[in-house]
Amino acid sequence: MSVPPSVTFDTLWPADSTEFCPHPDAANLFVCGTYKLEQNETDAPADEAEGAPRKPQVRRGKCMLFAVDEKNDLSEIDHVSLPAVLDMKWCHRTLDVPPLLGIADSEGGLSLCELDIEQKTLQSLERVECATSDVLCLSLDWSNRRDPTSTLGNVVVSLSNGSLALLKPTDNARLSVTETWHAHDHEPWIAAWNYWDTNVIYSGGDDLTMKGWDIRQGFGASTFANRRFDAGVTTIQSHPHVERLIAVGSYNDTVRLFDTRKPLVPLAETNVGGGAWRVKWHPSPTRKDDLLVACMHDGCKVVRFALGGGGAEFHSAASEGAVVHRFDEHASMAYGADWCYAPVTGDSLVASCSFYDHKLCLWQG
Repeated sequence: MSVPPSVTFDTLWPADSTEFCPHPDAANLFVCGTYKLEQNETDAPADEAEGAPRKPQVRRGKCMLFAVDEKNDLSEIDHVSLPAVLDMKWCHRTLDVPPLLGIADSEGGLSLCELDIEQKTLQSLERVECATSDVLCLSLDWSNRRDPTSTLGNVVVSLSNGSLALLKPTDNARLSVTETWHAHDHEPWIAAWNYWDTNVIYSGGDDLTMKGWDIRQGFGASTFANRRFDAGVTTIQSHPHVERLIAVGSYNDTVRLFDTRKPLVPLAETNVGGGAWRVKWHPSPTRKDDLLVACMHDGCKVVRFALGGGGAEFHSAASEGAVVHRFDEHASMAYGADWCYAPVTGDSLVASCSFYDHKLCLWQG
């Protein structure tokens, strides 16, 4: 069933990431990240410029803050300019401290922005250099998704040079890179925590491999390496309400569910019709069976599984999830999608965005 958008917004620059704020007093606020590649230009004649060193590509970005009103109309209320945005995640913090957003950028940096709920503004706090400026930060994840903290959680960042970086908060409430290690032979598109055991990190990359890492054991070798993919691994998310369950997407149009105790053999496989760039479990335990997927060239979908208790209790009928909602209004690569955290009965508000048509949409799913 196709669900029409409540509203469409032109982000002007290509859009690739969107995230709703998890704070209950800011559930109507979300961010959208953009990625603008500037064309290299030179004033020198072609024959003179041919042997000259190429100028580095300039990638510009914005983190745009939006508010949604009672009629599901939206308005841009603030933005932060920075290098091109590749991924964003809110740090799940306790209600007595302001919401905090982490932004992975195209020049090796992780930026932290604090949300002023009353003023509805984003304030840049710091930018941590995870790598040199010629390396892209491809993804990030916070460790405290299930157990919000008043301080910062740990962060894992994947880097375009094949490495992962582990960041931990310091005594002065800032983030510092504590470990960097080679993880994949090609771009690791995704790094994600096990939200039930925050000693464990999962990563996936263009080397057709998903790996596990235990921060207590060092990073000389992964705890497992699943090489049974026939396309790059692009997205991983640990289920916030079902222990031992992760969703994994890849370029080959497939989403797989794995029991974390048996990460080499999927519990379920579902063809979602397009490369799965992002997967997001529904934030409410009442809809724990529902997975939102940004399907790149095939829009966005909500896939429903029969999870039971997850893991060994996984229902046999869930061997292939069912697409219960689809959104087909994106004319180019749908890279970003997220659920609104506001409690609802029935469908939830979803924000999704696409790249070349620089389109941001709100719809019900």
